Amino acid sequence: MQAFRASLFDFIDDPYTSSGQSYRYFKDGLLIVEDGLVTSCGEYSALENTLPENTEIVDYSGYLIMPGFIDTHLHYPQTDIIASHGAQLLDWLERYTFPTEKRFSDPSIARETAEFFVQELLRNGTTSAMVFATVHAQSVDAIFNAASKQNMRLISGKVMMDRHAPEYLCDTPESSYDDSMNLINKWHNHGRLLYAVTPRFAPTSSEQQLKVAQQLVNEFPDVYLQSHVAENPGEVEWVSKLFPWSRSYLDVYDHFGLLGNRSVYAHCIYLDETDRDCLARSGTAVSFCPTSNLFLGSGLFDMKSTLEHGLRLSIGTDVGGGTSFSMLKTLHEAYKVNQMKGFNMSPFQAIYMATLGGAKSLYLDDKLGNFEVGKEADFIVVDKNATPLMKRRMEHAENLEDELFALMILGDDRNIKATHIMGECCYERT
Repeated sequence: MQAFRASLFDFIDDPYTSSGQSYRYFKDGLLIVEDGLVTSCGEYSALENTLPENTEIVDYSGYLIMPGFIDTHLHYPQTDIIASHGAQLLDWLERYTFPTEKRFSDPSIARETAEFFVQELLRNGTTSAMVFATVHAQSVDAIFNAASKQNMRLISGKVMMDRHAPEYLCDTPESSYDDSMNLINKWHNHGRLLYAVTPRFAPTSSEQQLKVAQQLVNEFPDVYLQSHVAENPGEVEWVSKLFPWSRSYLDVYDHFGLLGNRSVYAHCIYLDETDRDCLARSGTAVSFCPTSNLFLGSGLFDMKSTLEHGLRLSIGTDVGGGTSFSMLKTLHEAYKVNQMKGFNMSPFQAIYMATLGGAKSLYLDDKLGNFEVGKEADFIVVDKNATPLMKRRMEHAENLEDELFALMILGDDRNIKATHIMGECCYERT
């Protein structure tokens, strides 16, 4: 048994739809964990005497404990091209992504990059993530091995790509099926690891390969599916030419049965009302990636319409088109995008997206996202006073909402004092 004393904050409901209070906050709280699972959460004064004799209390007084962040879209092979200058989406792929991903045919490069990537997630307070690998099976082995060492709940999969890419990165429908099936059998539900069928995006998969993706999802109904949709105007136009029979970009995926529970699509900028209704009806989740959408000049995501349609909505850093591993910095950019769209995103809505909202998007809210009894104890210790400016700003905060807003706007990796996975500390700022 472990016990952690600090201010505690988590969500019990979506602040956008909740008719009551959507969160819990204990200024002097106690989080009790046994065998990696939450057994109790509440006021320190009420729970102190329930602890067995000689239980050690880890004292984080003065800090804020929150559920770990859940990042629902990023590319670990693109770690080394983050902050590369001067391209929009399709140019970015040709100029940076494809040459970089070629290197991941070398298992040692995949292994070293994956180890760094996982450590960077933890340093930024991200305890769960949905991650793209490359077309190489060994790239999937590398990221799963790195995550397994930290006992992280991580979702990944081999990229499926059989056209409109360099020959050195193309597979075939048959090889993508065989490789994916072998990786599913090897890694899916291995510890806390989960597999995602991963067609990169519609332009780089033939209709035959998209049928193979559908076959895999049907044969393994508890695996995930991840891809991209409607990110960039040029991309959308390209899809309309490649699939002239489709009503929309999203309709391509719907046609091949690739929408549904445990399907997550990044970006979703250029959708219409019919598309959003289709996503909502199918239970498909959306990953909002503000830093990459801005950095690559893709466009401004319509969060208000997404919420109004009742979609499962989460947040993705989208490294390396995205410009930071920090979910706090990513939420900061999401706030600005929404300001430009005329929607005032509250800090409660933002942090919900990065915690319980992310868990709901991944259909893992029975295991992750808050401190309900029985859930996996993945949490972060937040230092709201990590810099002189933040400390000064917090001294002038009017209430909890104001504190969280300042944290979201000014915060970054420096605010992560410690990261715990299943109750065990796996990162601590020195």
